[in-house]
Amino acid sequence: MHGSAARATLLWLVLVAATLLTWAVGERGSAGPHVAALLAVVSCVKGGMVILDFMVLRHAPPMWRALTLGWLVLTWALIGLAYWNGMPT
Repeated sequence: MHGSAARATLLWLVLVAATLLTWAVGERGSAGPHVAALLAVVSCVKGGMVILDFMVLRHAPPMWRALTLGWLVLTWALIGLAYWNGMPT
């Protein structure tokens, strides 16, 4: 297997493992701010991997990487803000 194919396979396996982790957390019925933070971090890491490696932006011009990764961070910041504002005081 060539280097790029081996890397893609490894990344795919990491994405599958992260998906199984989030599925297991959901099936367990876990809840709360710590669980939400864990799921947010896992999904951000997965999103970053997809953006950089499967959308092939790792070696793209910095502007494109900044735009796509910035969009990911902004999206999760807004979701986190909505979650935080919806928590009971």
